[in-house]
Amino acid sequence: MLSYGQKRAFETDGYLVLPDVVPQSVRDAVAAEYAQLLDHLCADWQARNLLPAGVSSQDFWGKLLTAYRAGCDWFQPMDISLPGGDIRADTPMHFGPAVFDLVTCSAILDVVEALIGPEITSNPIQHIRIKPPRPALNTEEIRAHVTQTDWHQDRGVGLEEADATDMITVWIAMTDATVENGCLQVIPGADREMLPHCPKTQTAIADGFIDETQAVPLPVPAGGVVLLHPLLPHASLPNGTHAFRWSFDLRYNVTGQPTGRAHFPEFIARSADDPGQVLTDWRLWRQMWEDARDTLARNPHIPIHRWQGDAPFCA
Repeated sequence: MLSYGQKRAFETDGYLVLPDVVPQSVRDAVAAEYAQLLDHLCADWQARNLLPAGVSSQDFWGKLLTAYRAGCDWFQPMDISLPGGDIRADTPMHFGPAVFDLVTCSAILDVVEALIGPEITSNPIQHIRIKPPRPALNTEEIRAHVTQTDWHQDRGVGLEEADATDMITVWIAMTDATVENGCLQVIPGADREMLPHCPKTQTAIADGFIDETQAVPLPVPAGGVVLLHPLLPHASLPNGTHAFRWSFDLRYNVTGQPTGRAHFPEFIARSADDPGQVLTDWRLWRQMWEDARDTLARNPHIPIHRWQGDAPFCA
C-alpha cells in the first residue's frame, strides 16, 4: 500500500515513482512467455524467407533487432491490445497467462487501490512498449509504442465518455528505464485540465500549451512502476543507447465508469463488494479480445481518438 506522504505526493505532483513493485518471478514469466512467442514469429518469418537462418541462435534482443531491420513487425503480434486502425479477423495480438498475471498482479493492484479504491477494472487502453535503440530505428518509424512518445495526457487519448472516470496509469519497467535509454518525462504539478491535442506524428498536446523546459525525467529500475494521473502531461525521451528498453503501459479505473474505449473489452481485476465478479482465468480474457476482434472486423471502423487536424489550435 501507499503511505500518506506518497498519496499526498501523487495528488500534488500527478505522478509517483515506486521501485521494486513487480516481483521478479512475475517478470521472469513474462520474459519467458515473450521469448517463446518471438521464437514462433521468427520461425514463421524464416519459413517465408524473411529472416536469415542464423537468427535462431541469437538471444531475445538479437532476434528483435534482426526482425526489425528486416521489416518484420513484431509489435502488433506482441501487443496486448488491438490496433487503433483497421482491424481484421486475423489481426495478431498476445494474451497469455504470464501477461495476465502481470495485469492482475496483487502488488500493482494494491497501489492502484490506495488511489482509486478497491473496485478496480482493468482498462483496455494498454500496450507493450519494446523500444529499439534510436540508431536502429527506421527513418519512417512513427509508432509511439516503438519510438519516443510525444507529449500527451492519457485522458486525451481516450474518448470523451471517460473524461470524468477515476483512472490511474501504471507504467511498468521490465528493463531499467534511464535517461539514456528513454525513460518517461513529466511536467509535474501542472493544472489538472484537459489540454487540446492534435494528430501530429502521434496524438499529442497542441503547440504552446505546455512548457517543456519544466520537464522532469523519471528513471526507474526494472520491476519498478510509475503511477500517472490521467491529466499529467508526459512523454518519453529517445532511446540513445545500443540496447532495447522494455515496459508495459497499463491502466485501471473504478469499476462501472467508462473506459474511454468501450469497443475493447474490460474486466474486473479486484472487488471488495463482489469478489465473485473478478476475472481469474486468462483464457476468458483472451477469448474476450478474440470476440471483440471478430466483431470489429465485420463492422465499420471505430475511431479511438477525438482530435481533428483542422481544429484551430492544430493549424
